[in-house]
Amino acid sequence: MNSLRSLLVLICGIAAMMPHSLLAQEEPLDRLPWQERDRAEHKPLPYEYVREADVMWSKKIWRTIDTRQKMNLSFVYPQRPLAQILHTAAMRGDITAYDPTVENADQFKQVMSAADVAVIGVRKDTVIFTEPVSQEDVTKVVINELTWDQITKFKIKEVWFFDTKTSSMQVRIIGIAPVMEDKDANGNVRGDRTMYWLYYPDLRDMLAREEAFEPKNDMKALSWEDMLESRRFESYIYKESNVYDRAIAEYASGKDIQLEADRIKNEMMEFEHDQWSY
Repeated sequence: MNSLRSLLVLICGIAAMMPHSLLAQEEPLDRLPWQERDRAEHKPLPYEYVREADVMWSKKIWRTIDTRQKMNLSFVYPQRPLAQILHTAAMRGDITAYDPTVENADQFKQVMSAADVAVIGVRKDTVIFTEPVSQEDVTKVVINELTWDQITKFKIKEVWFFDTKTSSMQVRIIGIAPVMEDKDANGNVRGDRTMYWLYYPDLRDMLAREEAFEPKNDMKALSWEDMLESRRFESYIYKESNVYDRAIAEYASGKDIQLEADRIKNEMMEFEHDQWSY
């Protein structure tokens, strides 16, 4: 009995000498004064069932989200940008990435391995420098890892349709593709490079658990699934479904590209308005 009492006294003495930070649970020091929701169990709202017989019109649209535009700055929030969420999950194999180099890649035809995804954007450079002691030229290979600021755009593939049951125009995102800057050996930007395509319905559960930054109100915590479904981004159309299966840039140039994109957008708006009788 005495030995048990002595042991308890010893344990209490050690605990009293330990810093409070070691005894406390691992909680963020900048936690808010109220209990926050646990987003780990958050689920996306299921889509409303749509009968094929109720769809009288549909059109596929491809658009580009440029993260450098002011309305899209949430996409590049430094603490956890959308590119980091998607690319990290693809490298772990949590989501399936599809090869963008095959024909009709946005139809999700060829699966990429996690190893192939991991080397995207990784560049090996050869640097020659002089050893200060021996004065000899030494060649060294430097590996430059992908940085999130290199991913400046996202491609979106979606389908717009008019549902006669609800008399409304609706949209469903089909796919999303991160786009990075393609640079030469000297660091000059040569254009854009599509990294891979992702099937959006498979991402909804993951994106619903990831919080997006809301620039106007910290209390309005939205998930990335909320951001995309509620169309909280600025974008421009670069392709519509057409008989030639070509993008706007293939038959227009200069300011005519923007005018053609506006024409497509206005046509869809006018179609919806024409379904109503006043």
